[in-house]
Amino acid sequence: MTPQTQWLRVFEQEDVNFLLTNRIPRRLTTQLLGWFSKIEQPLVRDLSIGLWRTFSGLDLSEAKKTEFRSMHDCFIRELKDGARPFAADPQIFASPCDAIVGACGTIAGKELHQIKGFPYTLDDLLCDPALVETHRNGTYVTLRLTSSMYHRFHAPHDCHVEEVRYISGDTWNVNPIALKRVEKLFCKNERAVIKTTLAAGGHRVTLVPVAAILVACIRLHFIDVLLNLRHPGPNVIPCDATLRKGQEMGWFEHGSTIIVFAPGEFRLADGIAEGATIRAGEPLMRLP
Repeated sequence: MTPQTQWLRVFEQEDVNFLLTNRIPRRLTTQLLGWFSKIEQPLVRDLSIGLWRTFSGLDLSEAKKTEFRSMHDCFIRELKDGARPFAADPQIFASPCDAIVGACGTIAGKELHQIKGFPYTLDDLLCDPALVETHRNGTYVTLRLTSSMYHRFHAPHDCHVEEVRYISGDTWNVNPIALKRVEKLFCKNERAVIKTTLAAGGHRVTLVPVAAILVACIRLHFIDVLLNLRHPGPNVIPCDATLRKGQEMGWFEHGSTIIVFAPGEFRLADGIAEGATIRAGEPLMRLP
């Protein structure tokens, strides 16, 4: 058994994983990693990326460039042109990112799940009564980006972005181990609520990127603000951005989660179920 395998077996034990990724000064650790990851000294860069590749299965074969200035530069890497084609069919609502599918399905009134047995409400997550009513009894999909995945996310359909609501919060880990132990975890963490209207049919769709430990930084191209732990507000940021399907919206600076909310008449695409792996551009839902 290799040292890597031994380490992974220890780290995958639920109690150990939860302790190492949550029972630490989460915000301080996140800020320190944010600073460290931007160091452009070659030795620090190479050692950091090397360790990351060893323990996460990081695959850089699709990256647009082969040399990175820092670990941060590698985190937010672009992919080669054409690496993530978006389904051209206008009836297909595509995945905005590479991810592992978490809880998904139909919202029961205003209640949905972060994982089986752990409900939360639209009220607690969105903090916007009008938007809560928009998505009552709607369809949702939770998309979890692991640390080794491509961290940029894209418009899932032709749409207009009209508002971003930034909600400061904690930085709990968002992996399944934490989701089974921390109630209403997504509602506790820092997040951005992105309100969009689809060009096709005027359907209202909301994307909620949720930050996590070692992340806590969301970059959106259509607002001139870096959403992170140092951003005190304003809470509501008006937008007026028209995006094409597949156009890049922004990125996380590490793995995290995006929760997608759509009208109830939207249906999950074939194969979308908890535990499935999906890539940006592949079918996530079908429009009515």
